[in-house]
Amino acid sequence: MTDLSAFPITRKWPASRPDLLQLYSLPTPNGVKVSIFLEETGLPYEVHRVDFGQHEQNSPEFRSLNPNNKIPAILDPHGPGGKPLALFESGAILLYLADKTGQLLPRDPAARWQAVQWLMFQMGGIGPMFGQVGFFHKFAGRDYEDKRPRDRYVAEAHRLLAVLDQQLARQAWVAGEEYTIADIAIFPWVRGLVGFYEARELVRFDGFAHVQRALDAFLARPAVQRGLTIPKAP
Repeated sequence: MTDLSAFPITRKWPASRPDLLQLYSLPTPNGVKVSIFLEETGLPYEVHRVDFGQHEQNSPEFRSLNPNNKIPAILDPHGPGGKPLALFESGAILLYLADKTGQLLPRDPAARWQAVQWLMFQMGGIGPMFGQVGFFHKFAGRDYEDKRPRDRYVAEAHRLLAVLDQQLARQAWVAGEEYTIADIAIFPWVRGLVGFYEARELVRFDGFAHVQRALDAFLARPAVQRGLTIPKAP
């Protein structure tokens, strides 16, 4: 049996199946990227819920795996060279798992880089900007009298949706006709923007018919439906 005792995180979240990939996460837009990928590919894994209400992301055990104290993070007992690999940052995890499984990332080099660039589009644009819209529209920022910060992020979110809509007007999925990790990265954030953050009207989402079509197709996938609820609430 694989021994993961050298990793402090396993003291707080013991691995009942240490031979499986260990996922530390919550069902947030970033967290579900990895659970959706794992459900799509069938790669066996064991999931551990990191309770933000208890500030577990700030615990020494979690920070030993991710010093940036954000979810998701993974511990793969069968990493490169057969050695355990700890990894954080959802985009990096998606790229690693796509290489590991040979799935959800085109093998053709040109098509691969097309998908990677749209993954970076999510990491550098959609995630940060949509998250700021959520803060200023739904959470503490909504109480600020000065609406210029909110409006700045709303305008940028609208612009990013327009870029995405233009791309999806030409093809089924973000990087082409093939469903990839770029879609897995982007659409949980789109779902969160119009759903959890309640910003559909604010960002004028109904004007982006192609994004809506692709979001509907994404949410109809059984693996996506499962992944969106992992890890389950206690």
